[in-house]
Amino acid sequence: MDGDRNPQAFARWSYGADRLPGSLDELAGPVTGTVELPLHLAWSGLRAFDLGNTKLLLGMYRIVLNNGLRDDFVAYLDGDLLVAHWPILRKMLGRGVRTVWEDTFAELREAGSA
Repeated sequence: MDGDRNPQAFARWSYGADRLPGSLDELAGPVTGTVELPLHLAWSGLRAFDLGNTKLLLGMYRIVLNNGLRDDFVAYLDGDLLVAHWPILRKMLGRGVRTVWEDTFAELREAGSA
């Protein structure tokens, strides 16, 4: 049965550094306004997030970090906002997600230990 599985079909569910951008500078998502996430990211519950509301911003970032792929990170996350909110965000993420991001980006590791 394992021979019938397509390894690429499961790649979306494995969380490795290969799904991250090369640099936090690539994260060029919006910093203001309301963002509506597509169904492949937010398939249940709230889909529109007012970035001026910190709780909603954190909720959106949690969804994107947990469910997104590289193109989603680039489109919906902002590098400066990610670093600024990382001390709280890291507590909202599973260990696997948090570890991959902190192991890849020293800025997040430093923000998380501050």
